[in-house]
Amino acid sequence: MKRFELDYYLNGLKAHDNVILARAITLVESKRKEDQEVANDLLDRIVETKQRSVRIGITGTPGVGKSSFIEGFGSYLIENGKRVAVLAIDPSSQKTGGSILGDKTRMELLSRNPKAYIRPSASGNTLGGVNNRTREAVLLCEAAGYDVIIIETVGVGQSETLVNNMVDFFLLMIQPGSGDDLQGIKKGIMEMAHGIVINKVDGDQAKLAKQSKKDLLSALHLFAASETGWSTQVELCSALEKIGFDSVWQMIESFEEVMTANGLFDQNRSNQNVSWFEERVQFGILTELADKAKLNTLQSELKSKVQQNKMSVTKATVEMLKVVKQQWV
Repeated sequence: MKRFELDYYLNGLKAHDNVILARAITLVESKRKEDQEVANDLLDRIVETKQRSVRIGITGTPGVGKSSFIEGFGSYLIENGKRVAVLAIDPSSQKTGGSILGDKTRMELLSRNPKAYIRPSASGNTLGGVNNRTREAVLLCEAAGYDVIIIETVGVGQSETLVNNMVDFFLLMIQPGSGDDLQGIKKGIMEMAHGIVINKVDGDQAKLAKQSKKDLLSALHLFAASETGWSTQVELCSALEKIGFDSVWQMIESFEEVMTANGLFDQNRSNQNVSWFEERVQFGILTELADKAKLNTLQSELKSKVQQNKMSVTKATVEMLKVVKQQWV
């Protein structure tokens, strides 16, 4: 990758240049030491960006229509004066690490809009349905002047706590279904969701969707009341027929108003920064340890013993951690 000076990125982001934004995200995703030095300086310079944005995380089972919804919803927002960035996290190939689905090709209309930016990234080995550098990408998009940042996760099935800890509003998407189908939705995800959208409310499914909404609202009433003053809302939408986007946006705006009024909007972001810092420190420590030749040799030896059933996993772990402690004392 061609290397550019720090001012190149700073000026490009300030000018809302999507090409330079893409290069900046590639820079922070790079594992090269030289690139990381520039990336760290860049992130430090934009950390106080005054751009007021709304960060939205969207999750849901594969096939629920997340990409179709985001394309229609993003177009709706742009028509109403917003600039929209989408960080679409795709499942990764375990063989190559490459992205499998290719969200940009599934949002062809939105990707051609000059007020939109779509960045498909492979999730890699990161849990939580997000990419290891998603947080940095969010900051760069805000520095480039985007009003709404949408993070589309891989989907329900992994720990969605990670994406919930990097957005302002967490949206769960489901399809119309009976009460029995709704029991299959993880309670933890429903508790985290600030809003639920029932998609594909069109044709023969319209009546079913309305019943699903009633079932969901009844289920949500059983949850403990939130201390934030916000109650999870349920909206109906059809990405196919492009209806319901206004109701979804009104729900998100109402949430922002409530959270801003009680001081929790900014407090939530501050808490997320602290969590991000702690995660990066832990990751950095593990990386430093991985570079220790003695530890690598020991790990290989213990791995071989575990593989051949010559030592239990528990004993091997104790032996490994004992040497790790010696390295840092």
